[in-house]
Amino acid sequence: MKRLALIILFLFTAGTLLGAPLKLVNVSAPKINCKFSTNCQTTGQDMTSDIGAPEIKAKGFLQSRALTVGQPGTAAAGLYGYLYRIDLTNLVAPGLKAKTCVATLSIEFGPVKSLDYDGDGSLDQVFVITSGGLGTVAPVSATQTGNVITFTFPSHPCTGTMSGKGESSFFVGLVSAQTSKTVAARLKTTADAVLSLNAYAPVPPPPVQPSWKK
Repeated sequence: MKRLALIILFLFTAGTLLGAPLKLVNVSAPKINCKFSTNCQTTGQDMTSDIGAPEIKAKGFLQSRALTVGQPGTAAAGLYGYLYRIDLTNLVAPGLKAKTCVATLSIEFGPVKSLDYDGDGSLDQVFVITSGGLGTVAPVSATQTGNVITFTFPSHPCTGTMSGKGESSFFVGLVSAQTSKTVAARLKTTADAVLSLNAYAPVPPPPVQPSWKK
């Protein structure tokens, strides 16, 4: 019995460390806006956090957008949408001989609300705006370990050989029941450099009180 308990604990721990996969679907804009707004137009707050170095004039950036609460009568009524995009279009480091690319983006997001974003009748956790918006590169996977969600990219987006020749990711979106705050997102490059970048993410939900304390 003790051995069985240890095996179960090991499997649970391994699964936690590996992270739970989230379902990604491709969507188009402005159609995706209809999930949040009855007139299919969304508003929100944008934040950009520079990617670069002091000696680099042109910079890339991480863009995050916190949408206003979903309107009554929509799929996301009472919920908050969050969008993220990595733009390296103008980022070129002096003397750069090889491209630098994004490997992963990790954000402390917390619980994700599932919605049917692509209209196929099943629930999804992440939507990628692959048409009608900015960008050319989509993440290949999204996983959640605890409160942290990690998007993995296919060795893209990358910096360019000259300004204007770099790449941008598509907007990637998720939904939460919580309003926004500023967190430190973690961007890792294919050269194993790690950057801390400000981004919007949900406020952690309040802890659940045990029934005997209520």
